[in-house]
Amino acid sequence: MLLKGKAFKFGNDINTDYIISGKYKFKTLDMNELAKHVMEDLDPNFYEKIHEGDMIVAGTNFGCGSSREQAPLAIKYAKISCVLASSFARIFYRNAINTGLPVIECDTSKIDAEDLLEVDLQKGIVYNKTKSIEIPVTPLPDVMIKILKDGGLIDHFKKHGDFNFE
Repeated sequence: MLLKGKAFKFGNDINTDYIISGKYKFKTLDMNELAKHVMEDLDPNFYEKIHEGDMIVAGTNFGCGSSREQAPLAIKYAKISCVLASSFARIFYRNAINTGLPVIECDTSKIDAEDLLEVDLQKGIVYNKTKSIEIPVTPLPDVMIKILKDGGLIDHFKKHGDFNFE
């Protein structure tokens, strides 16, 4: 699974209310509408800047603060190909995989805003094309890659049947 896109860089402790403000979560469950508001509290024009495949890059503890699945879903519906961070909040990480959003743990200090990136999930490498460097990632288990390829846990179950991860 090879992902390509431009980096949009954020800092540490990006909580789920920064990802999608609570003021929207109770107005609609339309993920396409929520996607238009991803990261807007940190960058009001974020949605207008991004293109399909672009990536969110952050520091430590990305996705802290809530167990709601709307945060990774809104990122996915904004057509962000993945989130790279030094570390993730545990529940956000699991929700992201379950909803089909790749989340990659790696050293993000060598990635700047607007760097062009390629992420190879099988090889466990982020290629920073702008700086001509390779950044190793914490590899995802094969079962997680299968779930991501299928579009998330529910789609994986629909395709393969309950708990068949072969």
